[in-house]
Amino acid sequence: MSRLISFTLMASLWCIGAVGSAASQDLRALARVDMAASGIEDSRSTTMLSLALTQAVPYRVQVFAEPMRIAVDFREVAFEPDVSGLDRSERVVGLRAGVIRDGWSRLVIELAEPMLVSEAGMATDPQDGDAVIKIGLKTSSAAEFEARAASDIAALKSWTQPDRLPEGNARLMIVVDPGHGGVDPGAQRSGFDEADLMLQFARELREQLLRSGRYDVIMTREDDSFVSLPQRVSLARAAGADAFVSLHADALAQGRATGTTIYTLSEEASDEASAVLAERQDRTDILAGVDLTAQDDQIATVLMDLARHETAPRTDRLADALVGGLKNTLGKLHKRPRLAAGFSVLKAPDIPSVLIELGFMSSQRDLDRLNDPVWRSQAATGILDALDLWALEDAAIAAGRK
Repeated sequence: MSRLISFTLMASLWCIGAVGSAASQDLRALARVDMAASGIEDSRSTTMLSLALTQAVPYRVQVFAEPMRIAVDFREVAFEPDVSGLDRSERVVGLRAGVIRDGWSRLVIELAEPMLVSEAGMATDPQDGDAVIKIGLKTSSAAEFEARAASDIAALKSWTQPDRLPEGNARLMIVVDPGHGGVDPGAQRSGFDEADLMLQFARELREQLLRSGRYDVIMTREDDSFVSLPQRVSLARAAGADAFVSLHADALAQGRATGTTIYTLSEEASDEASAVLAERQDRTDILAGVDLTAQDDQIATVLMDLARHETAPRTDRLADALVGGLKNTLGKLHKRPRLAAGFSVLKAPDIPSVLIELGFMSSQRDLDRLNDPVWRSQAATGILDALDLWALEDAAIAAGRK
């Protein structure tokens, strides 16, 4: 049986102009298109794109006007130089495909009349990993089409994604912190441990960051071992971290929290749930034999306050970038995606540090997503995009101060 994975339709991060020639394609392709099993054709009131791939990949759909077209972006798909043979629809006037940035390709569907996406999903064969993406289009009014296109353009303007960091810049050191581990499994639901899920995602995130060629990455733990909260911070400082990203997926005993949240440090939590999560993490570390109550002397406190004064706005910009990046690759996040709490792991005064609650294991929907490799890849892409934007802005601000 194939497994159906539904995706939220979202605005693209990148260019909306013509796609470059597939002859220049230099993707490190993991997926290829089976042209014989693919096509776009009409069926009564629906026009259906069916794309057979050798592997499941993240994708996103967006609408553009003047001329009317639907663009579908794919993570690491290699298209044939000529895809026009896939077009068997009277409502489509042309197809073209090519690379829009390293690791991403785009299929553009030029429309003869206004149409919007009515359904989208991907069925994956559990035996060989082959996947079929199906995107249904239905006729819409010109006003509806233009409104959707305007919404996508507005999202593009609010999120300016750089193609690459400036030439000559040294790679940034990112410390990825998979929460919990060892004697501390974290949240547990349906046979899954938070520690295991976060280690899996951390490895996948590290791979994407390293493959970009723009970052060096270390992880605070490489296996199911216990690392105290202060030791995680110490590892980041010893590595000369430019940013610290802690990964969690907690569970709440009460309430129906769902979705991804980005936390920054605050002495006062944004809400009661945030306070509970922060207290739980710190208590776990104390119970493991680490005393977090030691007070710094007055001079050290003053120095740390000065460092935090410099680091805090950089951290805020990183958190804001992560909200934007993850929203663009995952769609809807937590109802309040930007929160603050007193997590000890965020207390390095000299390193921009954020904690990402990828989801809540108390939500079956979130737990299913955490176990979905395509969803995880989309989340990792969102974090990579956010780091790219943040690094560019951070470098520009630093240069302006000189």
